[in-house]
Amino acid sequence: MRLPFANIPIWPEGASKAAFEMDLLYLVIVGLTVFFCIIVFGLVIYFVAKYYAGSKADRSNPTFHNMPLELAWSLIPLALGLFVFGWAAKLFVEMQAPIQSENALNIYVVGKQWMWQMQHPTGQRENNELHIPVGRSVKLTLISQDVIHSFYVPAFRTKTDVVPGRYRTLWFEPTKVGKYHLFCAEFCGTKHAEMTGWVYVLSPEDYEKWLQDNRWGMGDEGVTVAQAGQALYEQLQCSSCHAPEQRIGPPLTGLYGSTRTLSDGRRVVADYDYLRQAILDPQAVTVSGHEPIMPPYRGQLTEQEVIQLIEFIKTLSAPEAPPVAEAEQSDDSGGNG
Repeated sequence: MRLPFANIPIWPEGASKAAFEMDLLYLVIVGLTVFFCIIVFGLVIYFVAKYYAGSKADRSNPTFHNMPLELAWSLIPLALGLFVFGWAAKLFVEMQAPIQSENALNIYVVGKQWMWQMQHPTGQRENNELHIPVGRSVKLTLISQDVIHSFYVPAFRTKTDVVPGRYRTLWFEPTKVGKYHLFCAEFCGTKHAEMTGWVYVLSPEDYEKWLQDNRWGMGDEGVTVAQAGQALYEQLQCSSCHAPEQRIGPPLTGLYGSTRTLSDGRRVVADYDYLRQAILDPQAVTVSGHEPIMPPYRGQLTEQEVIQLIEFIKTLSAPEAPPVAEAEQSDDSGGNG
C-alpha cells in the first residue's frame, strides 16, 4: 500500500513492514498541526480586523467566561493528543519488540569511526553494505567500537543509537527489493558525513546466491561466526581453565541464558552484555566459588572477535541429564557391587 506523495524526492521510499503505518502517523500529526494553526491564526486575523483601534465594532457587554467553549478547546485537543500518543506508543513497542519468527536472520553490526562492519551468521562480512532477503525478519545486534553512532535506514523508518560497551537490537522486515541508503545519524567525528552505506534487499534466490558467492574463510562451506569463535577459543587456550575437567574457571557448557551468582552476591543472566564483560573485564563479574585469576582481554580483542566467542559459547549446550530410571539402576548396581 502506498501513500499519496510517495514519489516526491523529499519523501523516502517505504520498504519495510512498519513504513506505511509510520508514514500515516506522520501525516496525521502534520494534518492536525496545520488544522489547528489555521484555526488559531484565522481567529487572530479575524479579531484583529474586527476590533482594530477606531473600528465601529460593538464592544459593549464583553463575554469573559464561556464554559462550553472552554471545555471544547481543552478536551478536544487533549483527546486528539492522547490518541496520537497511544498510536505512536503502540507503533514504537511493535518496532522494538522481537519479531516472533523462527526464520529470523541475526546479523551483527559494529560501528566504528567511520564505517559499518556487518557479520552474517554464516560468516560473510561486509563494510558499509548489508545484503538481506526480502520478506524475512531481520534482527541486528549492534555495538560501537569507539563513540556513539546511530544506525539509520530511512526507507525502513528505523533508527537506533549504537553505543560502546552495550549491545542494542533492531528488528525490521523488508518488503520491497531494492537498494536503500544507510546513514549514521549521530555526529561521531570529523568524517561523520562519510559514514554512509547501502542496504541491498534481494529476492530469496538472489540472497542465497550472494551467500554462496561471498563465503568467508577457507573451504567450500566457509566458516560461520561460531566456528570462527571456536578457532579463537582454541587459539587463546581458553579450555585450559574452562574445560569441565579442569575446574579452574567456571564451565561454559549451558552458560548462555543461565543465571550466575557472582562473588559479591549478585545474580545475573548470562546474556550478550554479561558474556562481553566476562571476556573483556572478568574481574568485575567473578563467579562465586572461583578465584579472580582470568586475565582481561580488553584492548586485545576486537568487537568482531568478542562476538565470535559469544556465538561459540552459545553453541555449548549443557549435557542432558540421564533418565531417572537409568540413574537409579546405576545407583543400585553400585550399591550391590
